[in-house]
Amino acid sequence: MAVTHNLGFPRIGAKRELKFAQESFWKGQQSAEALLGVAKEICAQNWALQASLNFAPVGDFSLYDQVLDMSFTLGHVPERVANLDGAELDQYFRVARGRSAIDTDCHCVHAGEMTKWFDTNYHYIVPEVSASTEFSLNAERLLTQLNEAKGINAKPVIIGPVTYLWLCKEKDQSNRLDLLEKLLPVYSQLLEQLAEAGAEWVQVDEPALVTELDSAWKTAFDHAYHTLKANRPKLLVTTYFGTLGDNLQLACNLPVAGLHVDAVRGASELTQVVDWLPSHKVLSVGIINGRNIWKTDLAQALDTLEPIAHRLKERLWIAPSCSLLHVPVDLDSETDFDPEVFQWLAFAKQKLAELAVLGQALNNGRDSVREALASNQQAITSRKQSTRVHNPAVKAALAGITPELGKRQSHYPIRASKQAKTLNLPAFPTTTIGSFPQTPEIRQARLAYKKQTLSTADYEAKMKAEIERSIRQQEALGIDVLVHGEAERNDMVEYFGEQLEGYVFSKFGWVQSYGSRCVKPPILFGDISRPHAMTLDWINYAQSLTSKPMKGMLTGPVTILNWSFVRDDQPRKNTCLQLALAIRQEVQDLETAGVNIIQIDEAALREGLPLRQSEWQAYLDWAVECFRITANGVRDETQIHTHMCYSEFNDIIEAIAHMDADVITIETSRSDMELLDVFEQFEYPNEIGPGVYDIHSPNIPSEAQILTLMRKAAERIPAERLWVNPDCGLKTRQWEEVLPALENMVAAAQKLRQQLAS
Repeated sequence: MAVTHNLGFPRIGAKRELKFAQESFWKGQQSAEALLGVAKEICAQNWALQASLNFAPVGDFSLYDQVLDMSFTLGHVPERVANLDGAELDQYFRVARGRSAIDTDCHCVHAGEMTKWFDTNYHYIVPEVSASTEFSLNAERLLTQLNEAKGINAKPVIIGPVTYLWLCKEKDQSNRLDLLEKLLPVYSQLLEQLAEAGAEWVQVDEPALVTELDSAWKTAFDHAYHTLKANRPKLLVTTYFGTLGDNLQLACNLPVAGLHVDAVRGASELTQVVDWLPSHKVLSVGIINGRNIWKTDLAQALDTLEPIAHRLKERLWIAPSCSLLHVPVDLDSETDFDPEVFQWLAFAKQKLAELAVLGQALNNGRDSVREALASNQQAITSRKQSTRVHNPAVKAALAGITPELGKRQSHYPIRASKQAKTLNLPAFPTTTIGSFPQTPEIRQARLAYKKQTLSTADYEAKMKAEIERSIRQQEALGIDVLVHGEAERNDMVEYFGEQLEGYVFSKFGWVQSYGSRCVKPPILFGDISRPHAMTLDWINYAQSLTSKPMKGMLTGPVTILNWSFVRDDQPRKNTCLQLALAIRQEVQDLETAGVNIIQIDEAALREGLPLRQSEWQAYLDWAVECFRITANGVRDETQIHTHMCYSEFNDIIEAIAHMDADVITIETSRSDMELLDVFEQFEYPNEIGPGVYDIHSPNIPSEAQILTLMRKAAERIPAERLWVNPDCGLKTRQWEEVLPALENMVAAAQKLRQQLAS
């Protein structure tokens, strides 16, 4: 009998209940008990949805981040937080975001560094280690959830010891792998406590196995699991997000009871895994895509699974490829959706139903689920044959791309000279990344407009009032290059998708990005074209209000691609090139309208990197090509900016330089300018704005803090090529936080100019 199970479920709640409870707690409007009550209710709802599975995950729920949860489970709390007043929950949120509900001082504590979880748009809190790091077990969170799990066969979920260390960042000259001997006894204690609490199986997530590992890390895996095999629970080591590659034999031979593989991204290895896995081990096949929202071709999946089931029998488990954290909760909530595209989709709840159909077909034959398979096949065929998916004109435009589209008229030094004369900016010019606070008034106006209770004219008037407010505030602060604030934009990707052919949109398709931050990725189902200008009217209005330079704000093709649910019926490169041609048209329209500075955000460039470094160059070649096609159809005098946030890019700096943006703005505040270390070895040729204000925390940076960061930057980059800016957009912050922070930023820039002049 094939066993059905799941690796993880979305934790935000069907209506984003967790987000609203978190934010209410942080504002002091709701107690910790109330927040934990909401969390308990979401867990109960999730378990009820998974009750029909043979095993359902416990411990996949988190109040902020699963890596941070593991750090607290291991007693691994930064020293700057460990001795502060308050409960453990306060310490937890201080690491996550710099402060908790009880903190009134805006300079509570430095929040933990955030970066992307492998190649997803989910951000995790990076564990910090040094040679003196110690671990001690605190299993209360996990044991509490295990005790509360009712009506399911619970399978606790933890991050494995080697992947945990792989995710860590050394804060000194030590090697994090040396901590394994300290860490393994704590894991042994945890496993024993889970066994005492009744856990038969424990899911141990080791996604580091799909990356390229040197011999030391491979040895660490072998040593870790030979140590942990003495513990009682059966261990299911789970890998996902890619192929095992040269780690395949290592993974198959680990002394554990079972192995989970990603059969969506690693389909080419599945036969070899079946052949190599020892006969006493369970094989969990991740056959349903946990990263995208398209229905599974169930007949095709069964063609893959049935021969494996014949060989393995009860040793075959089936599941989604990875945690369903990365997809929305429930398609059934979408009552007003494009009916044709609707039938092609499956959100988390629907993926569980697909899993149930596959399990029943394997155990009782396809005939037992004949109607479900027929309905599924009808949807699969409908999508393949839809005339809405393919546009011959777009295909022709793609065929007409030449290398010339990606070239600027002149090299950077010539452009920089012309731009300096045109823009006449001071040293250390100040700017922001694009967005300003999305106030309740903005959100209410947008909602009323969507419900058609607010007219187009009234909506536009309200947005123009917010744009003017943003401009007047920037003028009062003395910022050099202004932005219009993006009041009219619901999201930096969704806003553009709504105006491009080839997209559809959900109302409730929210996915967690980090903490309480949820995004609603648009669904890219067909060929992309731009029927009309998307930003021109708003930027023209903004520029009419001020004599200062105004940046045109666009999202780049790679980021639109990586932050959408993307069609899976053609190479991602082709889809990205379609986006590049569409955004290129917008760039050229902005320039024609007199906009001299255009920012094309590529926040997600690094996120799209394959997890194996040997595959990077192919991706970077087409990703950079797409950016250059977008950006380079302009005159020398037009200054092109790009922005990247929370992207460790030191190892792809040459590709970043090859993008040839005149100015790049990046995140460096949480990492204390460590991201700039690469510039000690690599002479970056163009201008750069290292983010000096961590907008993901409510803490307000002081002038002195900003000066310290900028002086560190000036040690690596010539002062004449430095900009001063926040590390990301300001839409998630409040005006009362933003204004003093930007005031300090401008004051720091002015002091730097004085010092440079003297």
